Amino acid sequence: MVDLTEEERAAVTTTMKRVALLMDEIGWATPLSDLTEAQVRALIEEAVEGFRESMSDIARAQTPEVPF
Repeated sequence: MVDLTEEERAAVTTTMKRVALLMDEIGWATPLSDLTEAQVRALIEEAVEGFRESMSDIARAQTPEVPF
C-alpha cells in the first residue's frame, strides 16, 4: 500500500469524479470484460490526466505569488 499525501488523496477524489462521469457514459452495469479497448484506454487516460491536472492545481494554489 502506498502512503498518499493529503494532496494526493484530494487529487484522487477529484479524479474519481472525472472517471465517474465517463463511467456514466459507458454504463455502470457494463462488466469490465465487455469494455472495448477504446473504453479502457479512455478510462486510463481520464484517470491519469485527471490526477495530473488536480495535482497541478493543488501545487499552483499552494505556491506563493511572485510579488513582481
